[in-house]
Amino acid sequence: MALLIKNIKELVQVENKPKLKVAGKDMAKLKTIKDAWVYIEGDRINDFGKMKDIPDYSKSWGMKMNVIDATDRMVFPSFCDSHTHLVYAGSREIEYIDKIKGLSYEEIAARGGGILNSAQRLHKATEEELVENALPRLREIMMQGTGAVEIKSGYGLTVEDELKMLRVIGRLQYMTPLKLVPTFLGAHAVPLEYRSRQSEFVDLVINEMIPRVAAEKLAAYIDVFCERGFFTVEDTERILIAGMKYGLRPKIHANEMYCSGGVQVGVKYNALSVDHLEYTGDAEIECLLDSETMPTILPGAAFFLGMDYAPVRKMIGAGLAVAMASDFNPGSSPSGNMQFILSMACIKYRMLPEEAINAVTINSAYAMGLSEDYGSIAVGKKANMFITKPIPSYEFMPYAYGSNKVETAILNGEMVKS
Repeated sequence: MALLIKNIKELVQVENKPKLKVAGKDMAKLKTIKDAWVYIEGDRINDFGKMKDIPDYSKSWGMKMNVIDATDRMVFPSFCDSHTHLVYAGSREIEYIDKIKGLSYEEIAARGGGILNSAQRLHKATEEELVENALPRLREIMMQGTGAVEIKSGYGLTVEDELKMLRVIGRLQYMTPLKLVPTFLGAHAVPLEYRSRQSEFVDLVINEMIPRVAAEKLAAYIDVFCERGFFTVEDTERILIAGMKYGLRPKIHANEMYCSGGVQVGVKYNALSVDHLEYTGDAEIECLLDSETMPTILPGAAFFLGMDYAPVRKMIGAGLAVAMASDFNPGSSPSGNMQFILSMACIKYRMLPEEAINAVTINSAYAMGLSEDYGSIAVGKKANMFITKPIPSYEFMPYAYGSNKVETAILNGEMVKS
């Protein structure tokens, strides 16, 4: 079935020569076409252009073609959310009250809260329960404009529970039109029973978890929470090297609470992305320049935890590319709304709307290894896009925070329903 969207007020993020990412000053550039159309065959973008140049597709397709009139509406490529913990068992609003009372993230974690709380809940949940809980979250973000999402394990912390999480992610891929990217994060926290013998837990990750994950082909990437109080640079190196031997490319939680050395170890092992980066100085920026590693900012976590915001303007000014993701999780960012992340990019990080749109589309697609197929409107790419409600300009998307501006989501060339 073919799909024609016509009379588009403005077609946003179009590319004639697709790029894998955009960096530095180029992030402020955003190509659009006003009074446009886009034509889709199957699950791919076939062509697009100005309305004055639209071919007469009716002669070749007739009744086999669906037509959408997008008068007064804009079309964007779907958001790509490159960092989430979307599969979990239960919320953590009691810890939210602890935060309000002044406890820090580290203090909550030290007494068995945080990630360890989620691990206890997940241990008790069945695969069926986890699938049932995750599906509404996926439907929600889909109708808010997300088309591809990375989902990490990391609330298992035992061999069987980590495998359970990853199997759930695999099952979800067959139940949703969203593109899901699974990441193994066995080294998310040190279980209480291993607190005095952390190296033994690292051995467990390396010798038992990674081989099982690889044998069942459950993940594309391997991640480590490289942070004070979690995993050291030495731990991280051991885990990444082991994962790479099984074909798992690194991604890193880095520099969320301190200058942990996570950026440097990520670049050393060619991590696809280093994420969080609230503490990023000249040394980290210099390390990232000329690397293939995408610095990824998680505004939701910094906002929710009341943390410092990463120096995005300095990073872009130095020539770096920047991606942004939701960090959707029950403890530090309980929202997967990428429209809100787009707004936060402008409000809190002083990004121009064009820079912010690039950060949540093409650059976040790169941070998932997907930018050849996702993240922009280009011939041959996946037909993942959304049609807005009537809005005055693309700048309105980050400006009008808190409301859902998406009217119609199109994934794999088909309109989707919530």
